[in-house]
Order: sequence, then C-alpha cells, then structure tokens
Amino acid sequence: MVSKIKKKAARAMKRRRRVRGKIIGTSKIPRLTVSKSLNNMYMQIVDDYKNVTLLGLATNSKDFGGKIDKDGSKVDKAKKLGQAVAGLAIEKGIEKVVFDRNQYRYHGRIKAAADGAREKGLKF
Repeated sequence: MVSKIKKKAARAMKRRRRVRGKIIGTSKIPRLTVSKSLNNMYMQIVDDYKNVTLLGLATNSKDFGGKIDKDGSKVDKAKKLGQAVAGLAIEKGIEKVVFDRNQYRYHGRIKAAADGAREKGLKF
C-alpha cells in the first residue's frame, strides 16, 4: 500500500514535469525558477541550454539578509526577494525571462515574488 506522503510527492512531481515541459530557458530569455520551503523562498535564473545558473538568491542568503525586516510576513519577504532578483538580473543585462513556478500554484508567495520582479522591470 502506497502511503499518503508518497502519493502527494508523486502528484507534485507530475505537476512539476507538466509545468517544466512547456518552459525552457535560453541565453536570451532565461528561466526564472521559484521554490519555497516552510520558512524561506529561493529564486534562480537559469540558462537551460548551457545548464548554468546565472544568478540565485534566497531569503536566508547573506546577500539578501540586510534587506528584510525580521517582523515582515512571508509574502512581504517574497515580494522583496523578487525585487532583489530583478535588480540583480537587470544589472547583468537580463531584461526578459520565462517564469517557472514549479509545482506551486500561482498564488500567495509565488505571486508576490513574480509581482515584485515585475515592479523592478523584469518582463515575463
């Protein structure tokens, strides 16, 4: 008998493959991927053809630590993370990306991170 946790993980993997099957990052238009844990959020810009991570940032990284307030909500931190990633991307000359939400719904922290990146000038 398959446990409930294994079924849930299998459904998540199926959603991830379905989303990633439609998205690919190139040198001109890389992929902006988002993942989250219970307390933190992670964003990376990836070139899939070269298999290279162009830049990455997380809410618990040292580069981002001074830009957040400890009392803010997770959604606020996600929005600030999106803004910070967009700022770094524009500095590197990346203006347009393809958004990869992984297996997560476009809701809450995922939406806040995407909106923050758009506010700073990153185009999806």
